[in-house]
Amino acid sequence: MPNSSNYNSYVQRDAAAIWHPFTQHQIEPFSIPITRGEGCWLYGANGDKYLDAISSWWVNIHGHGHPYLAKKVYEQALKIEQVIFAGFTHEPAIRLSERLLSHLPKHFHKVFFSDNGSTAVEVAIKMALQFYYNQGHTKKRKILALQDAYHGDTFGAMSLGAPSSFNAPFQDMLFEVEFISQPGNPEACLQDMKNKLEAEPDVYAAFIFEPLVQGAGGMLMYEPSTLDALIQLAHEHAILCIADEIMTGFGRTGKWFAMDYLSHKPDIVCLSKGLTGGMMAMGVTCCSNDIFHSFLSEDRKKTLFHSHSFTANPLACAAANASLDIMEKEETWSNIQRVSDHHEKWVASKKGHPIIQNVRQRGTILALDLHTGESTGYMHPLRDRAYQYFIKKGVLLRPLGNTLYILAPYCIQNEELDLIYKSIEEFAEELKPIC
Repeated sequence: MPNSSNYNSYVQRDAAAIWHPFTQHQIEPFSIPITRGEGCWLYGANGDKYLDAISSWWVNIHGHGHPYLAKKVYEQALKIEQVIFAGFTHEPAIRLSERLLSHLPKHFHKVFFSDNGSTAVEVAIKMALQFYYNQGHTKKRKILALQDAYHGDTFGAMSLGAPSSFNAPFQDMLFEVEFISQPGNPEACLQDMKNKLEAEPDVYAAFIFEPLVQGAGGMLMYEPSTLDALIQLAHEHAILCIADEIMTGFGRTGKWFAMDYLSHKPDIVCLSKGLTGGMMAMGVTCCSNDIFHSFLSEDRKKTLFHSHSFTANPLACAAANASLDIMEKEETWSNIQRVSDHHEKWVASKKGHPIIQNVRQRGTILALDLHTGESTGYMHPLRDRAYQYFIKKGVLLRPLGNTLYILAPYCIQNEELDLIYKSIEEFAEELKPIC
């Protein structure tokens, strides 16, 4: 039986010492103490358990407490846990780089390590801007991004995100980015981009995008043909294309990467989240030799001056290599297909539902909007009510306003998916009287 005094101690100590992310402590309840995880489940200090339907912010693609991942990190810790990555290297980083490149399109040749998704994006933007700067193209300083974009919370990454409540206090301090219309409307999006390029044909250095699924903006999905057309247009104007695959990478969309659905490929790709299977923090930015060679010079000022203390941390590299071992197994891809198929059946069953609307899916990613007759968006008041409802049901869902989404670990079983679906259906039933 759980010890209630220990549980209360957890809560009190947390409240006294910790400031949690994306949390308004004045109005949100205490944080739930978790003592362990196994597979798709999180176990609380109070004896409750929670089905992790979002892979703990999209990272635990193989589930919690995976013994193989833990074993490989432990083995690495007995050898070398950390070494400066400027002037030194190590086998886990070399092996990881070679393996990542083997799964990426053939024009990717180099891997640059950082600490997380936001920093992977920062590196990508610095690569793109300095690529042209090193060649003397001083006019190409602007960035193109998509409406409703989200690329992280560091200052550069915030600049790339569409203006929102996330970055409102800093909006006047962010660098200039041009946003084109939401790609869910292909004609308007393409025309918007054409208009901007015709008006200023020589000022854009990069076009950054979340391929096929815009995550924090509301799990907005769009077609590969739209992105193909945007990339082709960018390349015609000598604009480097950056794919933010931080969420969509490593099987989430049903392929290794979302770019695998495309005919026209990006020049730079950012990876994180599922990269280490949720074991360790790590980000990477991959590029072509063409980009890398633009930094080679007898002049040290053309160096890419970017680093983190834990760049290519050997423990994180070991975790990522172990995660790739699992990703490369046929069983994992069978599970990805099974989850995708199970989602597809449920999506088909919700057509015409009065509350559960705009149900959409790409591979293992499923999202829907709860129709309440009010405006939609991240600050929708339904968010808090929905979150608490699902927690009481023992399901961890983290709504984006009135948008619900499922990004579960690939090991989730159909019965567990059915439990999530059922909890959503029951919540929708409760909403009927107010809609």
